[in-house]
Order: sequence, then C-alpha cells, then structure tokens
Amino acid sequence: MSVVRVLLVDDQAPFLRAMSAVVEETSGFEVAGEASSGEESVLAAAALLPDFVLMDVNLPGIDGLEATRRLRGRRPSPVVLLLSTYDEDAGARFAAECGAADYVTKSAFGPDRLREVWAAASP
Repeated sequence: MSVVRVLLVDDQAPFLRAMSAVVEETSGFEVAGEASSGEESVLAAAALLPDFVLMDVNLPGIDGLEATRRLRGRRPSPVVLLLSTYDEDAGARFAAECGAADYVTKSAFGPDRLREVWAAASP
C-alpha cells in the first residue's frame, strides 16, 4: 500500500500541530506540507501534489471553500476534507458547494475519521 501524502491547511498553529499529530499517528498517511492561508494552500498543492488536503474553512485571504474550488479544478485533483467548528449540517452544505469530499468538525477529527473519509473518497 502506498503512503497517502497530506497537506495541512489552517491559520492556527495549535490546530496545525493537532492535525499533524493525527496524520502522523495514522498508519499509511504522512504530512507532505503545511499552509496557513487559502493562497498558500493552492501554491503548496501545486508544488507538493498531495493526495489529500485537510482544509480549514475560515482562512485569511481566500477562504477554505474558494481554495478547495481551485484545488478541485486542477489535475491531478487532491481529495479535500473541510474542517471547522461549524455544526455538521452547515459543514455538509459547505462541502457540497465547493467540491470537498466531506466535512468534519475539528472536535470530531481523529485517525478514524481521516481513514473513513479517505476510504470513501479516494480514487
């Protein structure tokens, strides 16, 4: 099985560290890079070609929804999981409108959810 390369996108350092810890403790996944804004995420994805992007919804500059639209418009296109503090219903609407694979609240994010979303959405 090949390793899933993950780009982490959040403007809050504590949550970047938390996402990194979850990815590193999940077998078969590795952190490919980090970004702290929507614009940085688009540039980082172009340079790193991650398989999977963990994207915060609220980012400085272009938000996570617009950044996701831009990433999904590229080829190859990574799988994007949106993360935020919005409730699941609001997050599901966000995911549907921007082409993300799914939405998970930050409080519910962990290795199991990471694996579940990847398994459901991976090419």
